[in-house]
Amino acid sequence: MQALDYDGLMQANLTGVFSERDPERRLIAIGELYAANATLNEPETSVIGHASISDAVTAVLASLPADFVFSAMGPALGHHGIGRLRWQAGPPDGPSAVTGMGYRSFPGWSDTFAVCFYRTRHLREFAHGHCEKPCVLERN
Repeated sequence: MQALDYDGLMQANLTGVFSERDPERRLIAIGELYAANATLNEPETSVIGHASISDAVTAVLASLPADFVFSAMGPALGHHGIGRLRWQAGPPDGPSAVTGMGYRSFPGWSDTFAVCFYRTRHLREFAHGHCEKPCVLERN
């Protein structure tokens, strides 16, 4: 059985979705990484589907300075279909202004018949730092 690449999948989400400021490229990455009926739950609202998730990420990125980038604080770790990645955001050459941790559930991780089952089904992001309110992003 092929091992699930937690680090590769979670790093792809960090760079291809949350760090991608071009909505067309972000939507392509979301299509590759997320189930079609994915739901993103934020503290005050929930959105369903690729386009709505991309719009929510656009809003997150719009709330940050234009030069901020997301980067991993080490490799993702995981086992039994659940992965974790610590991340930070800030200026490319400066200190991080926001840190957080993402947890993802990969249903069907042991199923060798379909790679598409490796798409993220549950996503929870916890942001720490200079936020106006606690921020939890959750995807079912």
